Amino acid sequence: MFKWFENLINPYNDYEDNDVPPNRLTPFIWNYLKNFKKILATALIFSILVSTIEIFLIFYSGHLINLMVNTEPKTFFKTHSLELISIAIFIIIFNPLLNMVDRIMMNQTIIPNVGSMVRWRAHRHVLRQSVGWFQNDFAGRIANRLMQTPPAIGAVVYQFFDALTYSVVYILAAIILLADVDLRLTIPLIIWLVAYLALSIVFIPKVGQASKLSSDARSSITGRVVDSYTNIESVKLFAHHDIEENYAKEAIENTRQKFFTEMRLYSWMALGINLINGALLFSVVGWSVYLWTVGLTSIGVVAATSALALRLTGMSDWLMWAFSNLFQELGVIAEGMTTIAQEIELKDKTNAPELKILKGSIKIKNLWHHYGQEKGGLNGISLDIKGGEKVGIVGRSGAGKSSLVNLILRFYEAEKGAISIDDQSIKDVTQNSLRRNIGMVTQDSSLLHRSIRDNINYGKPSASDDEIIAAAKKAEAWDFIPDLQDTEGRSGLEAHVGERGVKLSGGQRQRISIARAIIKNAPILILDEATSALDSEVEFTIQDTLYNLMDGKTVIAIAHRLSTIARMDRIVVLDNGKVVEQGSHDKLLKKNGLYHSFWKRQSGGFIGIDESK
Repeated sequence: MFKWFENLINPYNDYEDNDVPPNRLTPFIWNYLKNFKKILATALIFSILVSTIEIFLIFYSGHLINLMVNTEPKTFFKTHSLELISIAIFIIIFNPLLNMVDRIMMNQTIIPNVGSMVRWRAHRHVLRQSVGWFQNDFAGRIANRLMQTPPAIGAVVYQFFDALTYSVVYILAAIILLADVDLRLTIPLIIWLVAYLALSIVFIPKVGQASKLSSDARSSITGRVVDSYTNIESVKLFAHHDIEENYAKEAIENTRQKFFTEMRLYSWMALGINLINGALLFSVVGWSVYLWTVGLTSIGVVAATSALALRLTGMSDWLMWAFSNLFQELGVIAEGMTTIAQEIELKDKTNAPELKILKGSIKIKNLWHHYGQEKGGLNGISLDIKGGEKVGIVGRSGAGKSSLVNLILRFYEAEKGAISIDDQSIKDVTQNSLRRNIGMVTQDSSLLHRSIRDNINYGKPSASDDEIIAAAKKAEAWDFIPDLQDTEGRSGLEAHVGERGVKLSGGQRQRISIARAIIKNAPILILDEATSALDSEVEFTIQDTLYNLMDGKTVIAIAHRLSTIARMDRIVVLDNGKVVEQGSHDKLLKKNGLYHSFWKRQSGGFIGIDESK
């Protein structure tokens, strides 16, 4: 039974990606909920039925008292047997069934599926953001907002049906039934309702705003704590526990103060509710008792109206809490929207084709990029790399080497200029097809916190174990992989490497990264300090592997260790974001220019990056 309700909605159904999500609260929520229209309408009907039946049962209890007063005890069951049996069947069977369906639809169909769908779609949207977008925020805060927003939307849906719909129907039915007894009985209820709404109008928006500030403050704690944990080696190395403690304490204290502000509002609301509840109970019960004393109503009506007043006052705290919670969750959603509802920065063109590699030639024409700053980056670079050509890129730190690679991968959009591969502008093809055709080994060879197998076959998810092992052997990684074991007892290819590969040495991470590039076997290869983490012996051993990996590929290799690129077809020297020299190793040495000075001043094959010309 539960499974049937749980499968009424598929949270992972196909949908059209939206590069520009709604940035206003109601359209943002509805953008996710519109697929639930039929289910939500059905849930609304059941919510109305449940609340109406509860009012009916309260007044039926008054009717039952009147029957008891006006009937001899000995003949009571005989006289009213049909009515009593009917109401008993309704109470024992039909009412629980209605309530059960109402709860199951909410608990099994709507809440879990809404949360899963929002989290899935939000995660897909965030994954499509550019590398630069991620660099502008804490990973912890992004993840925190992604985790908080889906249950908040689920809570909003729940409170809408459990509190808002229920209470509106309940109060309307109460007014109608009280008016049927005596129109004057509706006056204190209407006054109470107006006062209640006034309290809500005054306090609940403030609660929503305070909740948004609290949520943002909590996200800040997460961001700071995750930042400390991610960089724990630096924290330990510099013995700065006190700085990290104070850094977190500052955010925790800020959150505590924001929470105090939020809780003060709840306390003031509670005081106001208690005052108007007392007035309602006194007015409704007092007036109904008065009507009974003058013979204008029955004792059953007094009992029913008293029960109704007690029920309403009992509900009022819950309703105010529910409405406050509703606005609190809306505040969480609003805070989450600052991340989830951001427009995709780097978009594919509509119906963009896949990149088709013919020779792997790369043309870079008048390329400018400064990351929104006035200096650094690239200043009008032009390069023509033939298909299959091996090009080394050298230069001081900040010369523009990494910027060039980032733009070829389209991690950023160039401010000016163009890049094409086999005469196809990288702006015109899909980003995924572009990057599928480029293999890369970076200096910072961070790995996924998964198994060795998962990390190597990330380059080719369909790879067999034989292919994985062959790639690992070529990368000189198989020497250590069989001996690896993690804290869960997993070993060899199944051993997990820790966050960013922290359980492996720098050289081991680099070799896994090289194995991943080998198994990907992309026609274009970028090596960004690919052997920087390897010791001289391993580097010497792996040099031939790297050159074999380059065979038949277009290669761009960045290196400070010039010996690793001396055999390249061409070496390009960058300085201040411009190409200042290019040619073979021997040709550049004969020029006696900047490359010659690098070669001369390097120690163990490294550029003296802080040296001036």
